[in-house]
Amino acid sequence: MTPTSAERGQETRARLLGAAARLVVDEGWGAVTTRKVAAAAGLRPGLVHYHFDTVTDLLVEASLEASRREIDKVIALLEQAAEGPAGTPEALAALAEYPSDASTAVLAGEMVLAATRNKKMRDGLAELTGRWRTAVAAWLRAHGNTADPEGTALVLGAAVDGLLLQRLIEPALAAVPLDGPLARLTGITCTTETPEHADGSEGSDGSDTT
Repeated sequence: MTPTSAERGQETRARLLGAAARLVVDEGWGAVTTRKVAAAAGLRPGLVHYHFDTVTDLLVEASLEASRREIDKVIALLEQAAEGPAGTPEALAALAEYPSDASTAVLAGEMVLAATRNKKMRDGLAELTGRWRTAVAAWLRAHGNTADPEGTALVLGAAVDGLLLQRLIEPALAAVPLDGPLARLTGITCTTETPEHADGSEGSDGSDTT
């Protein structure tokens, strides 16, 4: 079936957004131009300004869309984690592993810098980080892992932001497991013990498990 005009427009817009996000990662926010975006997308330069008023508008939307996809992945992983304290290591590991790749970390760094000068970016990032905190707090509240879900979600968010910066500078740090340290930092109950042994009672062979 031949695509409709609206469908072609959506495809063009998506190609421009994808190309813009890649260029921000590869060359930096300030180096992106209309011609570079058009060339990377395989489109005419005039189409950039047909779909976006300015290059800055394009970069803001492209960056926020990419970040939104990453946050959606994290929220999905939270929802898949097991219930209660036993699922906490899995949930914290999902949070600690954000972002999923080096290019996402670079893009996030560029976005934060741009947000200091661009209100639309700042507001967009505030909406996304607020959504992230809300999802984390809801998970904590539902699974009873902390007495202060909102405050704990805020601390976790700050820790994840710091981890992103450290990994951006030193990528090898991504291999360090952090679910345990994050649990201790925030006071979250985190255990993988089986119920019959969680109180330190004897195991089935009569040995003391304490």
